Amino acid sequence: MNRSTNTNAVWLLLLCAVFWGACFPVGKHALGEVHALTLMIWRFTIASICLLGYAKWKHIAIPILTPKQWAYAISISIVGVSGFNLGVFTGLAHTNASNGALIMALSPLATSLISSLLQLKLPTRSTMFSLAVCLSGVLIVLTNGELERLLSFEFNQGDQMIFLGMLCWSVYTYLTQSISLWMPIIAFTLVGMVSGVAVISLVAVFSTDVHPLQESLAISQSVLADLLFIGVFGTVGGYLLWISGVKQLGAANASLFFNFVPVFAALTAFFYGQHVTELQLLGIAIVITGLLLPRIAKWQQQRFANGQKANTVV
Repeated sequence: MNRSTNTNAVWLLLLCAVFWGACFPVGKHALGEVHALTLMIWRFTIASICLLGYAKWKHIAIPILTPKQWAYAISISIVGVSGFNLGVFTGLAHTNASNGALIMALSPLATSLISSLLQLKLPTRSTMFSLAVCLSGVLIVLTNGELERLLSFEFNQGDQMIFLGMLCWSVYTYLTQSISLWMPIIAFTLVGMVSGVAVISLVAVFSTDVHPLQESLAISQSVLADLLFIGVFGTVGGYLLWISGVKQLGAANASLFFNFVPVFAALTAFFYGQHVTELQLLGIAIVITGLLLPRIAKWQQQRFANGQKANTVV
C-alpha cells in the first residue's frame, strides 16, 4: 500500500468523523419532535433510497454470492447497524449523554483488542500508547476539563446497553475488513441500511410509545432538514467513508479516527451557538497528536533503518 493510498484513507476517515460528529447536535435538535426509533427509521430509509438510486445510476449489479456469504453479510450488518444504534439510542434513555460519550470513546481500544484477540497477537506498544493519548484528549473534551466527574461515573443499565452498542460497532469494524474483499462497498452498505430499516421498524411495532407515521406527518421543515442530513451525510456518506477507510488502513488503525467524532461534535455545536472552551481545543490537539504518534514513530524507525543501511553500504 503506497503513501498516497494511506493519505487518501486518512482524509476519508476524517470526513467520516466530521459527518458523524455533526449528527449529534443535529440529531439532538430532531429528537425534540420525533422519537429516537422514528429518527432511525428515517435515517436508514433515506440511506437505502439514496444507495439504490446511486447503484442504478452507476449500473452496479447485485453481487453473486453464496447463501452462506449473504447470511454472513446480513448478520454483520444487523450487528453493526441495528445493534449499534439500538444500544446507543435506547441506552441514552436510561443514562446521561456524558456517560454514553465516554463509553463510545472506548471503541478504538475495543476494536484493537478484538483484532488482537481474534488474530492471537498482542497489540503493539505504539498502538496502545496512541490509544491512551487519544482517549485522554477525548475525556478532556467530554468533561470540559472537570476530570473529577469521572470519580462519580456509574455503570447503570443504560451504560450497559451503550457498552453493548459500542461492542457491536467494534465487531462490525473488524469484520468489515474481510467482507469488503468479496463484496462491493455499495452493496454491503445497502445491505446494512435495509437491515437497519427492517430491524428498527420491527422494534417500533412492538413499542407502544412510538408512532412513526403520526410523528412524520407532524414534523417541521427544520427537523426534516435534520433528518435528510443524518440520512444522506451521516449515514450514506459516513458508512461508505468508514468502510473504505477500514479496507485501506485496517480496523485497528481506522478505529483511532473514531476519537474525532466527539471532537467534531463539539466543533459543530459551536456553530449552533454553544461555546467551545480552551480546554476543548486542548483536547482536540491531544487527539490529533495521539493519531499522529504511530506514524511519527514509524517514520523515525524507517529513517533510522535507511541510515543504518547507508552506513553499511559505505
